[in-house]
Amino acid sequence: MASDKPTVTLDMSGLSCPAPLLGAKKIVDDMQPGQTMLLVSDCPGTSDDLFAWSRHTGNEVTEVRKIEGNRVAYTIRKGGEAVRRSAHAVLDMRGVTCPGPILEAKKLLDGMAAGEVLLLISNCPGTAADVDAWVRATALELLSRVAIGPNAYEFYLRKK
Repeated sequence: MASDKPTVTLDMSGLSCPAPLLGAKKIVDDMQPGQTMLLVSDCPGTSDDLFAWSRHTGNEVTEVRKIEGNRVAYTIRKGGEAVRRSAHAVLDMRGVTCPGPILEAKKLLDGMAAGEVLLLISNCPGTAADVDAWVRATALELLSRVAIGPNAYEFYLRKK
């Protein structure tokens, strides 16, 4: 779900936390919803800071990747207003490896009515790609994907 090219790139390498988060916040605050920025940081606390911040602001960390040295590139998408979706059922699959989260979600969704929403929580690194492929191949709608940690997401899936 990451954007092709970030609107802004901010390299905060060499600065300790919370400087990378504060720098990102200043820029994201001035962006339009849907625009993305690329934040580069070598501070080990940046990941935790960004994910905690994104949970409370409606912004989304869409990609985290290691780059040269000990630097990490974070793609951040500006969200609209912070929205907390509701779900008819919650399936917390943290700690379960792929394809377990999708298989269990399918079982649960099979028993749900059209229009109902399942919140699938997973920290398996392959689940994001699996959910994308699953939604393309079935009568499901991905309402949102919320990053809650490195490789950990909440997926709001509506049965059509």
